[in-house]
Amino acid sequence: MNHQPSLLLSSNHNSPQSFKIGSLLSTPAPSQEQLMSVKALVDTAIAGDFIAVFSKSYCPYCKKAKSVLKDLNLPEGKEVKVYELDERDDGADIQNYLAEKTGQRTVPNIFIQGKHVGGSDDLAKAKSSGTLTKLIQV
Repeated sequence: MNHQPSLLLSSNHNSPQSFKIGSLLSTPAPSQEQLMSVKALVDTAIAGDFIAVFSKSYCPYCKKAKSVLKDLNLPEGKEVKVYELDERDDGADIQNYLAEKTGQRTVPNIFIQGKHVGGSDDLAKAKSSGTLTKLIQV
């Protein structure tokens, strides 16, 4: 018989609630299959999208970066692909993998033609220095 340890919580001695230890303390780790799927999605986006932006819809830095990218004069047929992590079930796993891959935990996390640009401030610096114009040339 498999017994899971329990944690007893009670604010009223007459009605205790029992929870499995861990159920309140952490979320389950993603499965190996989920990790492979996340890695495939991120790696495919970085390699295949002209500009890939990993973002969160409510983030002001993401909005700023998306505005800068929207105003670029991209080569014909090229586009910006935005992945809103807060609107995806695997968003936290994607963000964790990006942190592992790039060392950057924050959003936006921007890639242009497979090259990691960084976040909003990095994009602004690249724009002001002229590097951004070079990065979008094909």
